[in-house]
Amino acid sequence: MPRTAPRICPLCEATCGLTLTIEGTTVTGARGDRDDVFSRGFVCPKGAAFGALDADPDRLRTPLVRRGGQLREASWEEAFEAVAAAVPALVREHGAQSVGVVLGNPNVHTMAGALYPPMLLGALGTRNLFTASTLDQMPKHVSSGLLFGDPFAIPVPDLDRTDFLLLIGANPVESNGSLCTAPDFPGRLKALRSRGGTLVVVDPRRTRTARLADRHLAPRPGSDALLLAALAHTLLEEKLAEPGPLAQHTEGLGELADALARFTPEAVAPACDLPAGEIRTLARELAASPTAAVYGRIGSCTVEYGTLASWLVDVLNVLTGNLDRPGGALFPLPATGPRPRPAGPGRGFALGRWHSRVSGHPEVKSELPTAALAEEIETPGEGRVRALIAIAANPVLSAPDGRRLDAALAGLDFMVSVDPYLNETSRHAHVVLPPPPPSQSAHHDFAFNGFAVRNQVRYTRPAVPLERDRLDECEILARLVLAVSGTHGSAEPSAVDDMAIRAALAKETADRHSPLHGSDPERLAGLLTGENGPERRLDLMLRLGPYGDLFGAAGPEAAEGGLSLERLLAHPHGIDLGPLRPRLPGLLRTRSGRIELLPAPIAAELPRLRAALAERPAALVLVGRRHLRSNNSWLHNVPALVGGSNRCTLQVHPRDADRLGLADGGRARVTADGGSVDVPVEVTDAVRTGVVSLPHGWGHDRGGTRLAVAGAEPGVNVNQLLDGSRLDPLSGTAVLNGFPVTLTPLP
Repeated sequence: MPRTAPRICPLCEATCGLTLTIEGTTVTGARGDRDDVFSRGFVCPKGAAFGALDADPDRLRTPLVRRGGQLREASWEEAFEAVAAAVPALVREHGAQSVGVVLGNPNVHTMAGALYPPMLLGALGTRNLFTASTLDQMPKHVSSGLLFGDPFAIPVPDLDRTDFLLLIGANPVESNGSLCTAPDFPGRLKALRSRGGTLVVVDPRRTRTARLADRHLAPRPGSDALLLAALAHTLLEEKLAEPGPLAQHTEGLGELADALARFTPEAVAPACDLPAGEIRTLARELAASPTAAVYGRIGSCTVEYGTLASWLVDVLNVLTGNLDRPGGALFPLPATGPRPRPAGPGRGFALGRWHSRVSGHPEVKSELPTAALAEEIETPGEGRVRALIAIAANPVLSAPDGRRLDAALAGLDFMVSVDPYLNETSRHAHVVLPPPPPSQSAHHDFAFNGFAVRNQVRYTRPAVPLERDRLDECEILARLVLAVSGTHGSAEPSAVDDMAIRAALAKETADRHSPLHGSDPERLAGLLTGENGPERRLDLMLRLGPYGDLFGAAGPEAAEGGLSLERLLAHPHGIDLGPLRPRLPGLLRTRSGRIELLPAPIAAELPRLRAALAERPAALVLVGRRHLRSNNSWLHNVPALVGGSNRCTLQVHPRDADRLGLADGGRARVTADGGSVDVPVEVTDAVRTGVVSLPHGWGHDRGGTRLAVAGAEPGVNVNQLLDGSRLDPLSGTAVLNGFPVTLTPLP
């Protein structure tokens, strides 16, 4: 008889609850969980295809080890022995910096990816960390770090209560949201308009989100920071800025007007290709609305001035008094996050504590630009990356100049890839460690609950028992930590979790602000529940978190009603923790203890933005695009999620097509800094003139992979058009949108 089981969907940031139908050990169906406290039954095509992804015949079932130049199936013991023999030896001979670590986007969609990479980096001692953040969201981390002192203090729009929502470079109807975890984003936008609110979308494409809007502005790509600066200037010039209670927690308000003096709507209008009057009208509407929120994402981050645009989003929220108030932009309080501490100065946020070896790129949030990975492998000398550990990462497709990186990976002394597929990156590995299908994994969203539009907590245990001869991903990464640290064979994977628990409790009991100050860490560790190490760590984080029972230290009421793993397991569809609430000034960790509205690195970058006012824009620029049935390069091997409108085509406006001699269904060669790609043409007025659009995540045409469906319709790799030289200097983020291209019609 079929049975059902709840499961949180791990395929995008919306984190919807699913109800899986299971026959034996096979997932035969997936629908939205109507009882889920957060998603209330919503499901998108990705979640509905959960079973097909779970059962993909191309998923690796056993480890692969390179022998005689070929990847061959091996036992888990053989795989970890190969890692233990190679990595510590390389570190002894060439130093810790000879090992690099690459973390891909799927890491934030798994419990293992949240719990173990920090311990892996600690065991290695390397500073050569590269992640997907410098390919999408790092500008927002930098701006938040500079404004609030914490790069993870990212305010999200209060979608369900706002009166006015301004979306910049975001297409949540198709992406399901990003740095804003909101199941049924489309429904929330429709509800906003139904209650009389206003939705304004700024995007060079008429996306599905833009089609829902009251007003759609289509500026020239890459001009987001100029437009936002003009909006802020207008608020200040016309005396419309009313920070309200925020003023007492903010410094730099007085200097901001001078810093933005040159960015009048009239000055930026030619660069943005928008009428100055329309810019002024938007600023006035933003100021006049009872509540409002400004939200920017990928389109405003992965551009030349991505950090400035991200900063200006929150400058607008501050100037209108909408930061940290209901209906504006609020800071979530996740159940496994730190407990609120007394307000006061913190350590602040610093950039460039070290620099990359070859080009001297500054470190940001302990990361180096992924665009610099190839040169760090290729360039001889002390500190050259000779070994690489890639966890759920496919930078050959996701980073600029994949051909160069492809060649660089082939020259590594040793590479480990933790990946369920033999893809364009993992095909270079000497050891491939495949995690099990998602139905066989437990799930809690450590990362995305920190960006959720409503505070809630959910946890689902594996819906299907772990198959024989498979390892859970948490155990894979724990064993990897042991292997690189030289303790493989002398310790059990549970020792890694025990070490993390001891360290967390030692810190907590030493904190004079904690109710557990002076308690015995060993006694507290003995009170934790859970079937395994990851569950015990989750239990600990829930107990120590802002809603936790603190092991009863906060009194009988907290012990009875506070969170713990045991209480969470009693609520399989989650626990609602209420709407977002104001959190300032308590979360501020700047050195001043205030919002630092004009931090020095930002002020130093503004002259470069002013210079852009005089630049002549390129005749034709390229932007990416997302599709509802895709997520980067992950899902192109699932038949139900490819085909139809989810195709790798170059969208061109009809007037540009006529001018360039391009025909719908024909082919064109696109050329930019990094090379050329040949791609089918799709003529459509969904893009504005002077702009073409090509989706990312494609290019599945390399040999040595095992992706039958993706390989049949490979598409082209848009990032091959880039050579990695275009970066946002403050964040090290690759410029993936708004870069100049030329088009040539092909026969």
